[in-house]
Amino acid sequence: MSSSIEIHLFTDGACSGNPGPGGWGLILRHLPTGKETERSGYEPDTTNNRMELRAVVEGLTLLKRSCQIELFTDSVYVGKGISEWMPKWKRQNWQRKEKNKLVPVANVDLWVQLDELICRHRVKYTRVAGHSGHPENDRCDELAVAAYQRALGRR
Repeated sequence: MSSSIEIHLFTDGACSGNPGPGGWGLILRHLPTGKETERSGYEPDTTNNRMELRAVVEGLTLLKRSCQIELFTDSVYVGKGISEWMPKWKRQNWQRKEKNKLVPVANVDLWVQLDELICRHRVKYTRVAGHSGHPENDRCDELAVAAYQRALGRR
């Protein structure tokens, strides 16, 4: 799949407290042209996992046609959700086992959106280490933090 990748999507989420005010950031890069788009957003009372998910959903929503995408994220939650957990959650009507009983999946609204978006595309997940000098991941973190700080009047 790597030779046919058209889009690189870099994402990150950030939260001041967990829960607390949070932000998400993304870079969408169209490889054939080199064109890049940056986006960010804010939620007043959220979690880091929710912001990580929101960044991916927002990035995939920007795409107007089916694409082959490589998703770069430092979120193990998003990565495992896409590659391991979602198929089982879907079979269990978006529930997961906890102490031998089924409970609703956290952030189910975003997982359902993500599932619908992924079905339109071919997505390859690549984990990057957070805060490790990866330029695009660091930029996405800057975008996410700036989004919630602006909303809080700190910038």
